Amino acid sequence: MSAAQTGTTAAATPANGRTYRQEAAVAPVNLANHFLECCKLNRYLTVVDGHRFVITEDFARNIAIPPDAAAMAAIYSRDKLVAQAAILPLGQLAKKLKKKRDRDSYERLFSLIEEQALDERVRDSAHTLLEKGFREAEIKSIEAELNDQLSPARARYREFLDHVRRMMDGAMTPAAFVEEFKDFTANVAGRLDFGIYSFCLDRLFGSLRIPSAVKQLLVGELLVFPPLVRRELLTNILVFPGQTEDLKRFVKNTVLAELGRSVAVEIELLEAYRMRRITLDDLAGTA
Repeated sequence: MSAAQTGTTAAATPANGRTYRQEAAVAPVNLANHFLECCKLNRYLTVVDGHRFVITEDFARNIAIPPDAAAMAAIYSRDKLVAQAAILPLGQLAKKLKKKRDRDSYERLFSLIEEQALDERVRDSAHTLLEKGFREAEIKSIEAELNDQLSPARARYREFLDHVRRMMDGAMTPAAFVEEFKDFTANVAGRLDFGIYSFCLDRLFGSLRIPSAVKQLLVGELLVFPPLVRRELLTNILVFPGQTEDLKRFVKNTVLAELGRSVAVEIELLEAYRMRRITLDDLAGTA
């Protein structure tokens, strides 16, 4: 069973040298159905208990991911890197199939991915694997290309963590740290797993060692992010365990003042859903 199914952390270690926190396992669920629910909410994909977003390591070779869930991620993931990673285990499965009926079903699946995937690279990868008969060399080539995309961003992420530590130690001014945050964000946009970027911000907004003034400045930076990214990251602040009421109030008031009532309601509804105060059916009734 994969980490994404149980709600635990992927076995691989993120670029900061630490694993994500381990969560108690929950009853197995249909991961493809869970991903579908994320898609219906126009969200980035999360693990089943919602405590973190799916990352590329969740589709590593040593992790068993259900094929239907991998297909769902390859087609619909808002994180292009996760979508690219999701096609790899499908290719690994397809190349092992001996029966014509089974192989035909995977060829149809890859044709579907080629037609419907949100990301152009995923569509191209599906076409290549289908055309080359799911050869191991092609799978490794796609895997290497993904790693080449990730490596510089992961290195920049580790560099940013040094600045976070300096900020915590009082060795940087708030203004200098915000400029570093802006540069870091610009450098890793689209080249770092959204789940890792989100994890980093969770720790910033959840740390008592980061001054409130810095957190408020960072909230201001999040307001100009693309709407889907902004909604996820601002909601993360509101649902973070033990988050201060003062920061929650600041976020809500700032969103209302700067972005308007409709955006404020969207964030309020997603917060309620993530805190399990409302269901997907309830949200459908508000549309």
